Amino acid sequence: MADYGLPAVFTLLVWWFSTGLIIYLDGLRRETFRWTMLGATTLLLVGLFGLHALAWDTSAAGAWLGFVCGVLCWAWIEIAFLTGLVTGPRRTPISSTLRGWPRLRAALAAILWHELAIIAMAGAIVLLTWDAPNRIGTWTFLAFWAMRQSAKLNVFLGVRNLSEAFLPDHLRYLESFFARRPMNALFPVSVLAGATACVLLALAALSPDATRHEAVGFTLLATLVALGLLEHVFMVLPFSADALWKWGLAARPDVKQKSRPQPSSAA
Repeated sequence: MADYGLPAVFTLLVWWFSTGLIIYLDGLRRETFRWTMLGATTLLLVGLFGLHALAWDTSAAGAWLGFVCGVLCWAWIEIAFLTGLVTGPRRTPISSTLRGWPRLRAALAAILWHELAIIAMAGAIVLLTWDAPNRIGTWTFLAFWAMRQSAKLNVFLGVRNLSEAFLPDHLRYLESFFARRPMNALFPVSVLAGATACVLLALAALSPDATRHEAVGFTLLATLVALGLLEHVFMVLPFSADALWKWGLAARPDVKQKSRPQPSSAA
């Protein structure tokens, strides 16, 4: 059970803590971002080196460490975007009356450099692990990419919960690209695709022929995809999941202001 239970719990903790930490760091004053990016870039280099060094390690430890390296690479992508360092050429909101292709073109312009950075990073990771037996880190990064792309499209097309509270002040213009509606036509397809991937990964982990490396690695990936699926479900629930990362939002000036006791109006 250690090859299944521990990886599942570990992925859950990494997902919860890393999300909250990134939200917290990107809510701090902008002058701190240089240090945040310095730390993130250092960890990115560790992750890329680790993926290459572990590419031929087919032990259980190789699966664990490969997963962590994949997470470090994706964390740089998220931090670079949320700090505003790597977004797109457009940094202004759009009119609420904009529809169709003009709205899509404007949305692409708002995140173009971000998307190109993901493609470049994915290409580098694939090359570093090309034709190697341990590609758990590669699949980790690609799983993050697929889930995030699906989430972006669903928020663009319209869902009930947009999680706009997670956007730092300098990215508030992105809210104009979001659409709020009960659901959209893509959402069921996204959920079905995520559920199918999760089941296939779980079956691969539980296969009698699976090595310990495969059991651990596929369990890590299956849990990661399941959590991505959960994030999608949060989008259409009648309540927000913001409370899960309330501690991460505490760095935001507006949250701090709300948490301070208000002076009494009695003279």
